Amino acid sequence: MPVGRPTVRSRRLGAALKTYRLAAKMDQVQAAEVIAAHQTRVSRIETGHVSARPLEIRAMLDAYGVHDPEVRQKLEDLCRQSKRRGWWLEHAAHLRADYLDHIALEDDATYIREWQPVMMPGLLQTPAYAEAVIAASPHYIEPERAAHLVKVRMGRQVKIEEGGASYTAILWEAALTQPLVSVEIHREQLSAILEAGKRKNVTVQVLPVSAGVLAGYSCAFSAFSFDDEPVVEAVAMDNLRGTSVLEGAEDLAAYASAFDLLRSSALTPDASAKLIRGVLRTLKEDTS
Repeated sequence: MPVGRPTVRSRRLGAALKTYRLAAKMDQVQAAEVIAAHQTRVSRIETGHVSARPLEIRAMLDAYGVHDPEVRQKLEDLCRQSKRRGWWLEHAAHLRADYLDHIALEDDATYIREWQPVMMPGLLQTPAYAEAVIAASPHYIEPERAAHLVKVRMGRQVKIEEGGASYTAILWEAALTQPLVSVEIHREQLSAILEAGKRKNVTVQVLPVSAGVLAGYSCAFSAFSFDDEPVVEAVAMDNLRGTSVLEGAEDLAAYASAFDLLRSSALTPDASAKLIRGVLRTLKEDTS
């Protein structure tokens, strides 16, 4: 059982169990009686500081009147996943704890939706682009750690490459036309995005400059869903201090609405690919 900082998986499990307990109008003392434990254990389960055992989950769901087999199976699977060691933990010494949470969300997600107004999405970056933007960080990053960060970024892309999640990325047109890295690296990056957009599970759309102030509507963020339906269940945002993960109902509703607005204002995937090809031609002409 994980002790100390809650993992993103154990938090998701605990939050779900708390929601069902409250819906059943039971307090933590009553829930503790159900699993023959102290109230403190129920509290730590609900905050994600420890993971419930499968038998405890079944007993609590019985007491809470949750009999839907799909819901019960989902929570038991999440319990097992909370103990599973992810591939990214091999690099844990070089990664922030909040970044580990972000990767765990990606690894569990069935739907990933991302808005990027400045940089290319990490899930689509080429090694050269990733290396260039990491090197340009305002904080000094040791070469060894930078190499691990690039490797992890490439590792994150495997799930998308293998079709393990439906992925939609919306990019601002200005990010395509104004390279943040060398023109050669930028051209390679745009070509890679065009190729990625051909995958059945990947959708790339461009928000045109003509959309105006909408591009500043929100900073970059990623929204995650974990079931068959694309209901936003977690949102991650990068900032100078790290990655913030939002899980509150009001926050999730706001970002789901923001993404829908951005997507409806963006060019279609075909029109977006045409625009990217046009940018590539312009860059080639400028360097010829």
